[in-house]
Amino acid sequence: MTERLAIPPFFFSEAVRHYWDTRERQGINAQAGAGEGRNVRGGRHLDGFLASIVTLMIDRGVSPDDVFTNCELHRTGRLDLPGYYRPTKEWDLLVVRDGHLITAVELKAQAGPSFGNNFNNRTEEAMGSALDIWTAYREGAFSASPQPWLGYLILLEDCPQSMAPVQARESHFRVFPEFQGASYARRYEIFCRKLVLERQYNAACFLMSNRERRNEAVNYLEPAEDLGSQRFLLDLLKHVVPA
Repeated sequence: MTERLAIPPFFFSEAVRHYWDTRERQGINAQAGAGEGRNVRGGRHLDGFLASIVTLMIDRGVSPDDVFTNCELHRTGRLDLPGYYRPTKEWDLLVVRDGHLITAVELKAQAGPSFGNNFNNRTEEAMGSALDIWTAYREGAFSASPQPWLGYLILLEDCPQSMAPVQARESHFRVFPEFQGASYARRYEIFCRKLVLERQYNAACFLMSNRERRNEAVNYLEPAEDLGSQRFLLDLLKHVVPA
């Protein structure tokens, strides 16, 4: 079973390259009209990650008919799940087998220069999505489904701005010690770890990449072993691959 689920090293290298290349193309297109922010939000810059995960799951025995994404490799739609605090929420990847929700995965990325506001937005989105789906599950939104596996993956730009210490505001009360002087990279690491610790997600993956090194063989970093891609993907496969 272990050999069957083995993950190649630097599994996401091509996906990281695709991310930066797509952002660059979208930035060029934005100069002709819509604006980079709109293009990046509406584009397919994380398609490489979706395609890699979908291929991995199917190669390990998951039926393509059970997998739902909107990447170019496997465009199915039907990514909406019922929520408790809102009617529905679209996830980036779902596995639904025999009418049971098996897994739901959220993918995010952040590149500079605006790290502060985007960090807050990313954390609020992830926490809100987890609260919504777990409450909906408790209330029977997914019929007789066993407890699903939730995954969260984020890619952060590795640059001086994301690595520099950031002073937290303490207008009335002290922040927790781990956040004092923590860079945005460190904040994301803490955030992902706490998502798993508090059982909001079953697994989280935190990657960093420098856009200038995207064409190198090793084009991303995994700052924390417990948030690495190997552990994340193995945990996913153990849950979705049929016995």
